[in-house]
Amino acid sequence: MISPRAVLFGAGELPPALPVCDHYAGVEPRMRKSLQLQAELGPVFDVTLDNEDGAPVGGEIDQAHLIVALLNSRDNRHGRVGVRLLPVEHPRFADVAAIVLASARAPAYIMLPKPEGLADLQRAAQAIDALGGGAIPLHALVETHGALREVAALAAHPRIESLSFGLMDFVSAHRGAIPQAAMGVSAPGGQFDHPLVLRAKLEIAAACHAQAKTPSHCVVTEFKDTQALQAAAEQACRRLGYTRMWSIHPAQIRPIVAAFAPGAAEVEQAVEIICAAQAAQWAPISHPSGGRETLHDRASYRYFWHVIERAQRTAAAGTSPLPAALRAAWFG
Repeated sequence: MISPRAVLFGAGELPPALPVCDHYAGVEPRMRKSLQLQAELGPVFDVTLDNEDGAPVGGEIDQAHLIVALLNSRDNRHGRVGVRLLPVEHPRFADVAAIVLASARAPAYIMLPKPEGLADLQRAAQAIDALGGGAIPLHALVETHGALREVAALAAHPRIESLSFGLMDFVSAHRGAIPQAAMGVSAPGGQFDHPLVLRAKLEIAAACHAQAKTPSHCVVTEFKDTQALQAAAEQACRRLGYTRMWSIHPAQIRPIVAAFAPGAAEVEQAVEIICAAQAAQWAPISHPSGGRETLHDRASYRYFWHVIERAQRTAAAGTSPLPAALRAAWFG
């Protein structure tokens, strides 16, 4: 059976989707705990080992060696562990990059913080490629005025897989013109309400989708407020078009994954439509919805296949909202 992805998108047209949660850890006990949780739940979230803000100032070389040890540890069971390097202008950027790229097990991706624009991204990519990292996908943080100004060019760079919004640095870059409240999630004036912050989020999401790259939503600093986190994750996913979100505490991982997972009714509808489409050899079909017959063709089939893929990749180890026979046929 030809997979729906191959029919609807063509060979190589659509890159594999990333896990919906990107969890950051920079302190050794939390790094290890994060890897252990990933081993338990499966690759429903990525772990990014932090050599920038999470590293002690002056201790970046030791941090890089620790990261390499964790990359090569048995806890890295799924190969979904990335590394955030130092900014490209940092005097230890090349040293840290060389240590990380010499790892026996390569990171799943490399996160590049604080590029001022396309020139910084190109410079970092060239350095990484020269060190043997040319096959490793690059992620970048949009957290400066220059990066936001050139966000379309960043998203279009062939080495970029994902762009993340760096909320806290972005707010700080406005020299007090954006209030501290915009780092939080409470309206009015929170990160979903302040016009400059909301504009940045929308431009990043739009630029990524135009290039089939993954937009990753920023942090929620109120890490102990599960209700606020859940609401923020749902807004990022449902209103702003983000398909991935940062976690900065292990307690945030499950709520983010749950918020980005499609609901049971969404999955049921998507399965019905894709099955009917397959039976019709992908010709247009009529499907009952809300008491009315609605027309669907390949344009809407693509949407419903995205729902199914998101359901599959947000399912924890040993679970799936899809019937076993369809899961085997569609995902092998």
